[in-house]
This record gives sequence, C-alpha cells and structure tokens, in this order.
Amino acid sequence: MDELDTGRVTDARIEAHIFALLADREPGASICPSEVARALTTPTRWRALMPRIRGVAGQLAAVQRLRVTRKGLEVDAHSLGGPIRLALPTPRGAAPSRRG
Repeated sequence: MDELDTGRVTDARIEAHIFALLADREPGASICPSEVARALTTPTRWRALMPRIRGVAGQLAAVQRLRVTRKGLEVDAHSLGGPIRLALPTPRGAAPSRRG
C-alpha cells in the first residue's frame, strides 16, 4: 500500500517537500510539481497527487512564499495551458531565473 492510500501525504508534507527540493537546487532554479508527487508516492500513483500539489502551491503563492510559473511568467497554479514550475520568490530588484 502506498502513502496516497494510507493518507500519510498531508498538505504539510507536500509543502515541506516542495521547499526541500528547492533548497537542493541552485538559487533561482525551479522544480516541476511532478517531482514532488513522484517523491511522495509510488510510480503508478503520482498523477493522482498532482491536484493536491497544485493546491498547496497555489496557497503558498497566495501568501508569496512560492512562485508558480509557466514559460517564465507567473500564473495561477490551477490555470489551464500547460505545465507549471515552482520556484522561490525572487528578491525585490532581482530578475527571475530564465529556467523557470
């Protein structure tokens, strides 16, 4: 039984994992939400976790703790139009990374 089935993947765990993955990257780098999902559940169940990860990302973006981007532009975590990336907020006056 994977973590998704047992209910151990909480919003707090998702949030912690987002920030842990970002801490392991170069400053200004971003991550794909699927990286978070794949790390928290089995290879066959990660897609089921994606709506919750987008939800947590949206909540973090709303309080400016996270940037949600598509092709380098900030977007709503639930917006349609393709894959999103997650990154730490850009310090004031600094240009966002082109990777994200």
